[in-house]
Amino acid sequence: MDATIEVSGLRKRFGRTLALDGMTFRVLPGRVTGFVGPNGAGKSTTMRVVLGLDAPDEGRALVGGRPYRSLRDPLRHVGALLDAGALQPSRSGRDHLLWLAHSQGLGAGRVDEVLGLVGLAPAARRRAGGYSLGMRQRLGIAAALLGDPPVLMLDEPFNGLDPEGIVWIRGFLRELAAEGRAVLVSSHLMSELEDGAGHLVVVGRGRVVMDVGVAELIAGASHDRVTVRTSARSQAMAALAGAGATVAAGDREALVVSGLPADRIVAVLGARAVPFSEVSAHRATLEEAYLDLTRDAAEFRGAAR
Repeated sequence: MDATIEVSGLRKRFGRTLALDGMTFRVLPGRVTGFVGPNGAGKSTTMRVVLGLDAPDEGRALVGGRPYRSLRDPLRHVGALLDAGALQPSRSGRDHLLWLAHSQGLGAGRVDEVLGLVGLAPAARRRAGGYSLGMRQRLGIAAALLGDPPVLMLDEPFNGLDPEGIVWIRGFLRELAAEGRAVLVSSHLMSELEDGAGHLVVVGRGRVVMDVGVAELIAGASHDRVTVRTSARSQAMAALAGAGATVAAGDREALVVSGLPADRIVAVLGARAVPFSEVSAHRATLEEAYLDLTRDAAEFRGAAR
């Protein structure tokens, strides 16, 4: 099966609320695509339309060139996590997965395998109602993986995860994409997708604001800026500003400098005897890049790339 999600011209209205306003994008195999935007931007509605849970007023959504509802044994084609709380609390985590597996003709061996993949094997026989939110997220990811599908769709999977869990899921999703799967991950926080996504679809008010590779986005936002680390930030800022640079304070002992090349910065600080430990090309964070390139679309008017 072609592991591609294709969303084309989706429009969906709930009463007076226009949830989707021409939503159009593709999710390609072999990479993690972040689906990013504020709450209410249309991310969850789009996913529900892809999965056949909501019918669009206009447009279409295809998985591998076919509507989801036409797929036989859908868990073998698409794995989805939309609501980590959608489980029977009196069942154990393992029994919850067994119930899903049996509906798709899958055996207990696959259930135990996915429990191990997501790190839930030690808690497999505990009642799912006693799981933390982070554990429920892991159980939901295990359920999405049951059919070993080529397409994965996860709605806010970082919710409830501790820092170790966030690092784990970033790496895990990259591994799944490296196997040739199409992985779509929605989030309203750019920081959660840092080092995880290779591509971004940024949405607002029911339509795509930006469809761009992460490397391209970060390169465009990094510009010619230089990071300077110094224990004498005030002196360094004064010296560099006096030389015509624009200087902003970064984290800890860092400064972000624009308007002067690195060799000139070194010369200015050396001439003023200002100590420094690093002068290097600045790499914008994903969040900085997002804010920089969507500044004119801050109200999510559906601006062009």
